[in-house]
Amino acid sequence: MPINVKLDDLLHARRMTLTELAERIDLTLANVSILKTGKAKAIRFSTLEAICRELDCQPGDVLGYEPEGGDSPEA
Repeated sequence: MPINVKLDDLLHARRMTLTELAERIDLTLANVSILKTGKAKAIRFSTLEAICRELDCQPGDVLGYEPEGGDSPEA
Protein backbone atom coordinates (compact mmCIF):
# COMPACT_ATOMS: atom_id res chain seq x y z
CA MET A 1 0.00 0.00 0.00
CA PRO A 2 1.47 3.37 -0.96
CA ILE A 3 0.29 5.08 2.26
CA ASN A 4 2.46 4.23 5.24
CA VAL A 5 1.84 5.04 8.89
CA LYS A 6 4.80 6.33 10.86
CA LEU A 7 3.12 6.12 14.26
CA ASP A 8 5.66 3.68 15.68
CA ASP A 9 8.55 6.08 15.04
CA LEU A 10 6.64 8.99 16.59
CA LEU A 11 5.75 7.01 19.69
CA HIS A 12 9.36 5.91 20.10
CA ALA A 13 10.63 9.48 19.72
CA ARG A 14 8.09 10.73 22.30
CA ARG A 15 8.79 7.81 24.66
CA MET A 16 5.09 7.00 24.72
CA THR A 17 3.48 3.58 24.65
CA LEU A 18 0.67 2.59 22.33
CA THR A 19 -1.52 2.00 25.39
CA GLU A 20 -0.86 5.53 26.67
CA LEU A 21 -1.70 7.05 23.29
CA ALA A 22 -4.89 5.00 23.04
CA GLU A 23 -6.00 6.27 26.45
CA ARG A 24 -5.16 9.89 25.60
CA ILE A 25 -7.07 9.87 22.31
CA ASP A 26 -9.95 7.76 23.66
CA LEU A 27 -9.64 4.85 21.22
CA THR A 28 -9.35 1.17 21.96
CA LEU A 29 -5.87 -0.29 22.00
CA ALA A 30 -6.94 -2.68 19.23
CA ASN A 31 -7.94 0.18 16.90
CA VAL A 32 -4.74 2.14 17.53
CA SER A 33 -2.75 -1.05 16.94
CA ILE A 34 -4.51 -1.60 13.59
CA LEU A 35 -3.59 1.95 12.61
CA LYS A 36 0.03 1.56 13.78
CA THR A 37 0.57 -1.64 11.80
CA GLY A 38 -0.79 -0.06 8.62
CA LYS A 39 -3.77 -2.42 8.42
CA ALA A 40 -6.35 0.36 8.71
CA LYS A 41 -8.38 1.13 5.59
CA ALA A 42 -9.24 4.68 6.73
CA ILE A 43 -8.68 7.22 9.49
CA ARG A 44 -11.10 9.85 10.70
CA PHE A 45 -9.90 13.42 10.72
CA SER A 46 -10.92 13.65 14.39
CA THR A 47 -8.63 10.70 15.18
CA LEU A 48 -5.77 12.18 13.17
CA GLU A 49 -6.32 15.51 14.95
CA ALA A 50 -6.20 13.80 18.37
CA ILE A 51 -3.00 11.93 17.45
CA CYS A 52 -1.36 15.15 16.26
CA ARG A 53 -2.45 16.96 19.41
CA GLU A 54 -1.06 14.29 21.75
CA LEU A 55 2.17 13.72 19.82
CA ASP A 56 2.68 17.41 19.00
CA CYS A 57 3.10 16.74 15.29
CA GLN A 58 1.60 17.40 11.87
CA PRO A 59 -0.51 14.95 9.81
CA GLY A 60 2.44 14.51 7.44
CA ASP A 61 4.50 13.27 10.37
CA VAL A 62 1.98 10.45 10.92
CA LEU A 63 1.23 9.49 7.31
CA GLY A 64 3.53 9.17 4.32
CA TYR A 65 3.19 8.28 0.65
CA GLU A 66 5.44 5.97 -1.35
CA PRO A 67 4.46 4.97 -4.88
CA GLU A 68 4.17 1.23 -5.40
CA GLY A 69 7.01 -0.34 -7.35
CA GLY A 70 9.12 2.80 -7.21
CA ASP A 71 9.48 2.80 -10.99
CA SER A 72 9.24 6.13 -12.73
CA PRO A 73 7.48 6.31 -16.09
CA GLU A 74 9.76 6.16 -19.11
CA ALA A 75 10.12 9.34 -21.15
